[in-house]
Amino acid sequence: MSATQLNDLTQILKSNSYPGRGIVVGKSHSGNFGVIAYFIMGRSVNSRNRVFKKSEEGIVINAYDPNKLTDPSLIIYSPVKKFNGQLIVTNGDQTDTVYDFLSKGETFIKALSTRCFEPDFPNFTPRISCICDENNEFNYALSILKSADEKGSACNRFTFEYAAVNGEGHFISTYNGDGNPLPSFTGEPIKVTVDEIDINTFANKIWQSLNADNKVSLYVRYTNLLTKKFDEVIINKNK
Repeated sequence: MSATQLNDLTQILKSNSYPGRGIVVGKSHSGNFGVIAYFIMGRSVNSRNRVFKKSEEGIVINAYDPNKLTDPSLIIYSPVKKFNGQLIVTNGDQTDTVYDFLSKGETFIKALSTRCFEPDFPNFTPRISCICDENNEFNYALSILKSADEKGSACNRFTFEYAAVNGEGHFISTYNGDGNPLPSFTGEPIKVTVDEIDINTFANKIWQSLNADNKVSLYVRYTNLLTKKFDEVIINKNK
């Protein structure tokens, strides 16, 4: 797969049994819609015991069965929040860090300079984050914070800024695949095609492409860039 050529998102997902958590962001072929998708997967009972729910500011993750929740520290958070026309999407509580920094007039990059990868030895799961501007052509940036080595001795931070292009998007996930320890995502975000299809079709294509055993929840948002109105779809394996 190339960071420069357009790739088929569904084929990427079908070929990876465990991308972990993933963000897709881009623009429809017509240029009318900004597109965001975020999904979570899980291998443990604790990770699979989750659902997405809508909130006033975006979405939150809740335990499906609170009695089975053992450690909420890295799995319960707000993955999506909106601030002044900017949409924040992340795989952890750095959503709140970015939101707080933006509310103080600071930047996405400065907010993430205060954070690092997750302390879940031996995986050291990367923190992946996205910010997109619904007021400015849906231009966006993606970030990944990764361990510099297998010991977790330092954090490397990478940010990729993109001008939104009709029919194109980018995909980033926490892992390159399954394993023990889990192999972190490498390289630039993958350039993918964003088809001109309705939100439900787009959501179902992603959901059906995710590994049946490991997928947990999916959120998709379509923003009409002319009217600023948006539609949302949530799919939870736990119902």
